[in-house]
Amino acid sequence: MNIIRPIRQSDYASLYDIAVESGIGFTSLPVNEGLLKKKIQRAEDGFRSQATKPGCESYLFVMEDTQTGDVVGTSGIEAAVGLDDAFYHYHMGKVVHASRELNIHNTVDILTFCNDYTGVSEICTLFLREQARGGINGRFLSKVRFLFMMEHRERFSETVIAEMRGVSDDEGSSPFWEWLEEHFFSMDFPTADYLTGIGNKVFIAELMPKYPIYVNLLSKEAQAVIGQVHTKTRPALQLLQEEGFSFRGYVDIFDAGPTVEANLSHIRTAQNSRKLPVVIDDQTAAQGRSHYIINTSVDNFRAVATEIAVSEEQQVAVISRQAAAALEISTGEIIRFAPVNYRD
Repeated sequence: MNIIRPIRQSDYASLYDIAVESGIGFTSLPVNEGLLKKKIQRAEDGFRSQATKPGCESYLFVMEDTQTGDVVGTSGIEAAVGLDDAFYHYHMGKVVHASRELNIHNTVDILTFCNDYTGVSEICTLFLREQARGGINGRFLSKVRFLFMMEHRERFSETVIAEMRGVSDDEGSSPFWEWLEEHFFSMDFPTADYLTGIGNKVFIAELMPKYPIYVNLLSKEAQAVIGQVHTKTRPALQLLQEEGFSFRGYVDIFDAGPTVEANLSHIRTAQNSRKLPVVIDDQTAAQGRSHYIINTSVDNFRAVATEIAVSEEQQVAVISRQAAAALEISTGEIIRFAPVNYRD
């Protein structure tokens, strides 16, 4: 069985391996010992906090294979972005150049540098290792965050975003960044990406063009990737779209990958989740449907994906002894859960 739990300092070696495996463009996991350990410490502080509103808390989860003890994936939530460090995007818009006298009317696409998403919650750092891919593991690792956020709504903004990795090749070359590099930055994409990952964002404000960029002045290659995702990111984007996330014209300032957003109360898994006390019975549970299940704790958070049999008459959820042990709960305690497969 796989469980999802808060990260801890003893997971550092696994997190480092995941950072290496995730590759260039995965900004939230820089291959840097000090910063990864700081990331774990921030998460431990976040889970221990008594937050009553979204702030600078960070929540980083890991998926653990209970049979081997191996950490096989990670996913995270930032409670409110841009409060400590500036949070930059380009917003895609239009300007009109028109002359009634000459009967000319041209609409031109532009990219405007902005901080519009300051204060919203961000889901991030989703990565599943190669050996664990398959089945529902990837979906479980992603969707569990929506259950956690719904259970502890006071800790998060109603607006939730996800930044999707943009187009780049295996060497880290980004067509969009190449244009910016040539005209403004004089540094390659891996370097810029790494500096951002370690929190060094001052250079962005210092070197980024201050005025809107006319899209038709970019190279054809750069124009073609605006709002497009990396090949490996397409499944993650599709999953979020199924949850109700949509693209509102905001793109990453480095690779022009899209940022998608949704209201927490409208996210499908959160909206369709339920809370019930549990009864522990292996035989009855086995006859139920597969669900994503969480306990209601923050610092001792646990999640599993397994069968639940719901008794509408008694208003209880029946789970197995193995599931109860993994969730660290007893009879009568409350769980939140959502179905793995919906019956539309």
